[in-house]
Amino acid sequence: MKYDLIDNSLYTKNRKNFMSKMKSKSLAVFNSNDIYPISADSTMPFQQARDIFYLSGVDQDKSILVLFPDAPNKKHREILFLTETNDHIAVWEGEKLTKEKAFETSGIKTVYWLKEFEKVFFEIMTQSETIYFNTNEHYRANVETQTREARFIEWCKQKYPAHQVAKSNPILQRLRSVKDQIELDQMQKACDITEKGFRRTLGFVKPGVWEYQIEAEMMHEFLNNRSQGFAYTPIIASGNSANVLHYVENNQQCKAGDLILLDTGAEYANYSSDMSRTIPVSGKFTARQKEVYNAVNRVKNDAQKMLVPGTIWADYHVEVGKLMTSELIGLGLLDKADVKNEDPDWPAYKKYFMHGTSHHIGLDTHDYGILTEPMQANQVFTVEPGIYIPAEGFGIRLEDDLVIQEKGEPFNLMRNIPIEADEIEDLMNS
Repeated sequence: MKYDLIDNSLYTKNRKNFMSKMKSKSLAVFNSNDIYPISADSTMPFQQARDIFYLSGVDQDKSILVLFPDAPNKKHREILFLTETNDHIAVWEGEKLTKEKAFETSGIKTVYWLKEFEKVFFEIMTQSETIYFNTNEHYRANVETQTREARFIEWCKQKYPAHQVAKSNPILQRLRSVKDQIELDQMQKACDITEKGFRRTLGFVKPGVWEYQIEAEMMHEFLNNRSQGFAYTPIIASGNSANVLHYVENNQQCKAGDLILLDTGAEYANYSSDMSRTIPVSGKFTARQKEVYNAVNRVKNDAQKMLVPGTIWADYHVEVGKLMTSELIGLGLLDKADVKNEDPDWPAYKKYFMHGTSHHIGLDTHDYGILTEPMQANQVFTVEPGIYIPAEGFGIRLEDDLVIQEKGEPFNLMRNIPIEADEIEDLMNS
């Protein structure tokens, strides 16, 4: 890992909160992600499963966390199972976590090597009645590959068919959506690194550069600041490519007079940032581009004021739609007849702004959170309105990451990243 070690009090607190929601005489199991193969002996870079990281801080493959708050043996109330490190592994892969380092990382005192798992697991399963399985139930999840977690669940059901089964995910959806201050500090670092990448980009962009070169400039800054890289596949979309919402080819040359939509963000310590900015290739917006840009920015500024405790996500989007409708009428893209005759299931504004405005963000870019429940303090949401006009050859999206406060307006983790059109022009021409 490149990031600084996180205070393990975070993970101790997270486990305590999770275990307080568990049924009597139950245990919960969390597995690391696999290292996924590409071809031959090539693999994708390891990415830790966010739930085991959230509960332990362990950022290592083939790790297992077991929580058993009612265990008769006190040392079995929190257990880590890890790959045993040795001289051979140290030479070929680098040293794995020792038991001492695992305790320093997680705050968990009981650490066994993986070879002991089935023996210890049998003992604690005979003492429990219910097992919590950890399945991915995020509303955007589309899992086609069998995960390590799924293989464990399959094995466990065959081995212990008489146990009752419960779900970890509803507990984690609620816990993970509300951030501890230590988590907010990691997200702030991710946003600060993103700021560095964006400012570097403003000094680099000019007519003739290629989208992938902009991506490379950002990656340079991210890696240089202890990030592993982009929190998600970056979008560097010049000209009409900005009207493709998930454009990721990043292979076109940036032309004078065009805009570039940047949807990028650095990760730090597995925490995501998610920024969108739209900048002029030539360093100056046209009058029309600036008119649309400022309309999007007004919607963003008004929308984020609604991120307060008690707000319902679906109602919030209805209100944002009203803001956008007003702006689109002002821009001459809609008229009152369009609004009067609109389909309630697909309002008129959706022709130019077809995606949602906000999503949870944290350990995942589209983070855990139950959207049907009221917003709470210390949840973090993006705010990302956009206007997309293929007929005029450009699209504009602006996005910040905001922390809901107990009272007042949300706190903007991206408050230092330039967003006003005039400031962007000044920086690009300085």
